[in-house]
This record gives sequence, structure tokens and C-alpha cells, in this order.
Amino acid sequence: MNTKILNTMKIITVIIALVLATNFFITESVGSSSADEMNLDTLEVLAPQNHYLLENQLVSTVLSRYHYKDVQLDDSLSSIVYDKYIAALDFGKNYLLASDLEKFEEYRYKLDDELNEGNILPFYEIFNLYKDRMQERVDFIDTILAAGFDYTIDEEFHANRENADWADTYNDLNELWRKRIKNDALSLKMNGKDWEEITKNLSKRYENYERLLSQYNSEDVFQLAMNSYSSAIDPHTNYFSPISSENFNIEMSLSLEGIGARLMSEDGYTKIVEIIPGGPAFKSKVLQADDRIVAVAQGEDGEFVDVVGWRITDVVQLIRGPKESIVRLQVLPAEGGLDATQIEISLVRDKIKLEDQAAKSEILKITNDGLPYKVGVITIPKFYTDFEGQRNGEKDYKSTSRDVKKLLEELNTENVDAVIIDLRNNGGGSLTEAVEVAGLFIEQGPVVQVRDMDNNVDIVKDPDPDIIYSGPVTVIVNRFSASASEIFAGAMQNYGRGIVIGEQTYGKGTVQNLLDLNRLASHRKDKLGQVKITIAKYYRIDGGSTQNLGVIPDIKFPSYVNPEEFGESSEPNALKWDQIDAAEYKMFGDLSEIIPRLSKISDERTNNNPEFDYFKDDILEYKEAVQKNSLSLNEEVRLKEKEEKEEKEFQRENERRKIKGLKLLEKGETPPEDEEDDSDIFLTETALIITDMIRLSSGISQVQ
Repeated sequence: MNTKILNTMKIITVIIALVLATNFFITESVGSSSADEMNLDTLEVLAPQNHYLLENQLVSTVLSRYHYKDVQLDDSLSSIVYDKYIAALDFGKNYLLASDLEKFEEYRYKLDDELNEGNILPFYEIFNLYKDRMQERVDFIDTILAAGFDYTIDEEFHANRENADWADTYNDLNELWRKRIKNDALSLKMNGKDWEEITKNLSKRYENYERLLSQYNSEDVFQLAMNSYSSAIDPHTNYFSPISSENFNIEMSLSLEGIGARLMSEDGYTKIVEIIPGGPAFKSKVLQADDRIVAVAQGEDGEFVDVVGWRITDVVQLIRGPKESIVRLQVLPAEGGLDATQIEISLVRDKIKLEDQAAKSEILKITNDGLPYKVGVITIPKFYTDFEGQRNGEKDYKSTSRDVKKLLEELNTENVDAVIIDLRNNGGGSLTEAVEVAGLFIEQGPVVQVRDMDNNVDIVKDPDPDIIYSGPVTVIVNRFSASASEIFAGAMQNYGRGIVIGEQTYGKGTVQNLLDLNRLASHRKDKLGQVKITIAKYYRIDGGSTQNLGVIPDIKFPSYVNPEEFGESSEPNALKWDQIDAAEYKMFGDLSEIIPRLSKISDERTNNNPEFDYFKDDILEYKEAVQKNSLSLNEEVRLKEKEEKEEKEFQRENERRKIKGLKLLEKGETPPEDEEDDSDIFLTETALIITDMIRLSSGISQVQ
């Protein structure tokens, strides 16, 4: 890491120590209105604790002085903090009334003044009213269920209320919730539940909401407030309360057994944010980002526990468990949109070991234009290194660069014609390892530039002149390729060392450091949280940032993901793309003339490939399902839509089986377990593209 950046963090520690000394007597003598002394941390009302004044000041000092961006806590930022806080509480506009928002509007341009003075009471005032409104909704559930539902009426439920108006009256909210519960009940009915099971399930689900309300404490509100403040600056700057810090450290160390998925809470659902390479969820190839977990069961025959409305920490505890034990999940797949059909998944818990995340290789044998080729494929789930083994001086400690070097040497002995580096779903990891892996393909030279808040630029170079593999290379990426993955792909592209194929990458080009506030306030008996703060920015060797823009592939594949809806560019507060001076580097080759020809050949081939046609159809259906904002609450209509969808999927599966020469399925029949389809049309097409390049470069083919 840039030594200037490390020195900056040391300066932070010294100056904040002065802030602590200056404010010590203030924080110790704050008046008797705190929750510590008034015992107000109850279901009825929550209030800030004494030490939050100090913690707020620490967070403000760190953010305003040491964030990469010049942070001004003014009216403009106050408005963003306000909107983020309201959205964190009631994103779906399901609880608060328009009159509540009119009352809170007085804080829109005052939160900056309040935070500067260490006053966080406005956040508690807003939260306490929100909590009351939430309790009112929970109390209304039994009334709705007691009335029952008429599924012959033609009416619709609108799930996505992000752009909707706030409800004007209680009657408006009552009607909104009647349709919401009716939709929940109809979904359960269509999944085979009778009315008794439906009412029992939904009653229990909303009892969970009530339990959630009773568990909110002062620390939860403080974390929401500080996170609204920090994330208003940029999406990767966050505040973690002490309990959240503990869970974050567990996730980073991967020390507890689980399923290997990062989770978050959204509108009452537990949503999968990220599948961690090497874990049970990753190996299952079933769970995906944005899937929603609705219930959890233990063992092969344990009863499912509905977790809609649960605190995320409680859901995580339910999913974690002893190694080799079974956990079953009921999931609503993201691709199904609002009307997703619930599926059940069984996973065996395990630790995520470094070797499970290690780079792996295979040889893909293909025929292109009548000629046989061997293409080596190296899959890198993340850029890793065994820091502990390295510190202990272990001779054979694992790292990405070491493993990839060995794999390349093995592929060299196999005389492969080309190599594909598969970085799909690689969320990053060690920057040093990404630089060293790039060095296996190029002579010594710059790989990435890092600029700190003082505009000091550190050029990170590969110092090794050796090239382990000098043959044709492609890098395949997708929207989930981020951070260090983007550095590697960008360097290969800038050097003309290889063709980048796939989707536009995520666009995370910033560097964060985790600061433990307890280390800055060791004299305090109260445990403080942590701040993850953006301190630097990555730039490619041509001077362009990977931030926000990501890496644009030389040849693009069709994608489910809309960059405007997922990735850094979808974050309104993300740091912008910009450019600095290019570093000095020597091109390996110039691929600019051949890439358009390769793209044209690939388009012609994929346009005549039924699997690509099916995939494009799937994309259209997925986007329609995601964009669909209304569901019919008429049972007959919903059943007809479900039957049409299932029939289409059945016919398409048999079309695919017919092309592959497989036995056609009967209605209701599922493919045999031993007939797993592990074909990867994008990997195969990438191999064909790189062999097209070999053919064109060598003059074997006259394909234009």
C-alpha cells in the first residue's frame, strides 16, 4: 500500500487523540437527558447514550478531514443525509404518512448544524415516530386476516413504491397493507398452503416484525444515523456499531461455519448481496445475488422458520452452525421478480478455506474452422494471499500469483494454444496479488496508479522482467468483477496483452481503510464502533480511473445486468470517474485492428447459436419480471400467468434437449440428477474468439 496513505492514517490517530483530549470534559459532563441516566432505552422511546456525543465527533473529524473527497458538512450534504436516513427507515413508503414527512422536513437542511454540534436527537425523534407507525401496521394485521380475502376481484398490488407518493391518511395505509397481506396470502395459496396454514404463517411473520420492534435499541438508531451520514459521502464509507463490527470481522476472517453468502435486510426480507467464492452457496451454483431468503430450517427434516421481518443478525445466527451440518433455505429467486416461485435449497455448512478460493485450471478442447485447439482456462475467484503464512516465513504459503504461476507452467507443458483468465464474479481482494499476476504476462512496468487525498500518486509496478506465459490471452469479466479484478483486466487491455471479453465491470476504483474508534479512545469504558473510510483512488496506467466506469470489454456479451441498476454507477453518491496523467509503459502489442474483426465473427456465430437465442430471451423475460411493478390479486389471473410461464419453460427445456440429443421430458418430470448441464456458452465462445485471433494472426483463415 502507498506509504503516504499509511502515514496519513498515522496522522489521523495523532490528531484525533487531540480531539479526544479537547472534548473529554464536555462528553463526561453532558446533562441528564441521556438514555443512560433516564433509562429511556425502551420500546416506548429511544434516546442517545452519553458516549454518542464523543463518537459522533470522532466520526465527523475522520470524515471531514481524512476522506479522499473534500467533505463539507453543509446544507447540501445535510439534505442527502436526511434522504438516506428516511430511506433506511421506510424505503418502501409503507409506514410513514405524508404529514410525518412534512414535520420532518424542517431537519433537511439542519442536520449538518446538529451533527457539527454533536446533537443527534433529531434522528431519534424521527425514529421513534417511525417505530410507532410500524407498530400501528403490525397491530392492523390481525384485522386484515380476520376479514379474509376475495380472490375473484380484479385489483393489483404495487410492490415497488420507491417513486410512489407517501400515503396521505391512515385509510390509505390500511388499503396499501390490505393488498400487501392479500398478495402474501395468495402467494402462499399458490404454493399449496391452505387457509389455516396461511393465517398461521402470516400471523407468525408479523409477530416477528413486532419482536423486531421490541429489539431496537439506542445503538441501532445511532448506527443508522452515522451510516446515513458516512454513506452520503460515498457508498464505501460506513460506520459499524460494536456488534456490527464484530460481525464484519467474522465475515472478513471467514472464521465461522456457514453458507458463504453476504446478507442484508431490505424491506423485511433477507437478501443475498454477494456469494463468497469457495463457500457452500458458491459450490451449489443455485443461489444468486438478490435472491431473497424467506425461511430457514435445520437438518434434513427440521421445521422451517419464517424469517421475513427478522433482524439480519438473527437470520445470520440461524444460518450459521456446526461444520458439515445441513441448513435448508426457502428462497425467492431474483430472476422471478415480484411473482417468483419459491424454491427450497439444502446446503452443507462448511468453513470457507483458502484452498477453496484458490485459482484452478482446466483445458478446453475445441474445434474452430475444422482445426483442433487446446485452450487453458484459469479461474481466479478472488485475489488472495495467506498473510499469516507469509509473516511466519512459511516456504509454500498460498497466494494467487504463486498459484497462477504454477498453473501457467503446467499449461505450458501441455502446449496450450491460448489462455483464458476467468475473473467473472471476482470481487477483488489483494491489490498486490493482482499486480503480481499481471506481471506473469508482461515485462516489468507499471500496473496501477494510486492517488491519495493530497493528490500524491504512487505508481505500483511489476518489478519482475520474466514473462511466464507469452501466448495469446483473453480475460473474461462480468458486472460482478470488481476492484483488483478491474486493475488486472485494465492493465492487460492497456498493454495490448490480451482481449477483455464479457460485461462492463462493477466500477469500484477506491481504497478503504478500517479505523477502530476504540483505539483512539482507550480511556473510555463504553465500547465504540469502527469507520470504514475511503482514502485513495485507483487509476489505470493510461490515466483513466476504474471508478464508476469500470472496464469496458473489447467484445461484449449480452447481460442480465443493467449498469444503471447495479454497480458503482448506480450509486448516486459514488465518486466520479476522472483522469490523471498516464504512466510510462511499453505496449506489448496492438490489438486495435483485429478486435473489430473478431467482434464481427463472434456476432455472426452467436446469432446462429440457439443457446445464445435462449439466453437473450431469458434476459428479456428477466428484465420484464424485474421492471414489473404490479401483480394481479385475482387468483385465476395469477394461476393462468403461472401456468403459461411453466409451459414456456417446459417447451424451451425440451427444445434444448432435442438439440443436444437428450431424452425429452414429460410434463412434471425433472432432468436426472446425473445429467447436470455444466456447459458454459460464454466460456466456449471466449475460447472460439481467442482461436479466431490465432487463425487471423497466422493467416490460416481468410475469414473477413
